[in-house]
Amino acid sequence: MAYYQTKPAAGRHFLQIPGPTNVPDRVLRAMDNPTMDHRGPDFGKLGAQVLSRLKQVFQTEGHVVIYPASGTGAWEAALANTLSPGDTVLMCRTGWFAHLWHEMANRLGLVAEFIETDWRRGADVPAIAEALAKDTQHRIKAVCVVHNETSTGCTSRIDEVRAAVDAAKHPALLMVDTISSLGSIDYKHDAWGVDVTIAGSQKGLMLPPGLSFNAVSAKALAAAETAKLPRSYWDWRPMLAANATGYFPFTPATNLLYGLDAACGMLLEEGLANVFARHDRFAEATRRAVRAWGLEIQCAEPRHYSSALTAVRVPEGHSANALRATILERFNMSLGNGLGQLNDRVFRIGHLGDFGDLQLVGTLGGVEMGLRAAGIPHKEGGVQAALGYLAGN
Repeated sequence: MAYYQTKPAAGRHFLQIPGPTNVPDRVLRAMDNPTMDHRGPDFGKLGAQVLSRLKQVFQTEGHVVIYPASGTGAWEAALANTLSPGDTVLMCRTGWFAHLWHEMANRLGLVAEFIETDWRRGADVPAIAEALAKDTQHRIKAVCVVHNETSTGCTSRIDEVRAAVDAAKHPALLMVDTISSLGSIDYKHDAWGVDVTIAGSQKGLMLPPGLSFNAVSAKALAAAETAKLPRSYWDWRPMLAANATGYFPFTPATNLLYGLDAACGMLLEEGLANVFARHDRFAEATRRAVRAWGLEIQCAEPRHYSSALTAVRVPEGHSANALRATILERFNMSLGNGLGQLNDRVFRIGHLGDFGDLQLVGTLGGVEMGLRAAGIPHKEGGVQAALGYLAGN
């Protein structure tokens, strides 16, 4: 029985939310080592290796900063290091997490302009381009986009956002949240000209919650020299000074760093291209199952489909939360709930991280049994549709 699982249940619990994801044994075993002296010589070697491997995962030659925090902390670090009170930032409300990032910007004293969407596609690139073209006075200091919106299963095209910023010849920084995409969906910090990339440990990086990251461009570092928002714990400068020798300016989350080293090793050994192809394959198999059930995918734009999760709409008059409760009670599987305006309207299937064919088949089998048990109108054969795709691809 899982730790703190109040009802006895045979077999392993299926944690199929879009994060935190299942932590692989190799990472758990790494974290199980004794804590070392974070000022000793061995820690400097560990820190240097972890920082080097992270650069490969972010696909950057620049700096990556690690904080003991959730992804929310990395949001704040990105804003606090580069902006000043009253600065304008342009955001796109692609879902619940974009909404929360917008709320944070307002609380920090920024002027956060929002481009609305219907929560069924990624960032509205033409609207971003139009806003930047109109901003001839360059009031907008940063464009902030969520790469993979965990609440909707929609992925924004960051390369196209970068092209829009360049076409407008606008000096705004480009900041991107990859909390639910790093390590599961192809992402190129340098090639796409991103200035600050935000990430967290508990999704594609296959760790427990507790670490967050900023990948930082030279342009962002220059902005940090004149930014006026208050920062102390989140300040990049003492972090980067200590990181130069593999250390940190405060007590780091040592055992999580052991796990991060192991997780990065797993990703790089598999090869990032193979990791991304694996996630693409599972996402397509899941979507084929959803269509065979006769249900609707929340993401309405195929080119914005997420490879990390699939959000599924339940028919009108039915409860996604009741379905999730039935699946947990009957089949010992957790699915993601709907957030914000999607509460009780969608359930979310996570298919990211340390995840293989048989885990996906088990997940989809649990959903199909749950649909029947909960009385949700659907067609049979979703699992079979996924099996046919997996076996042939």
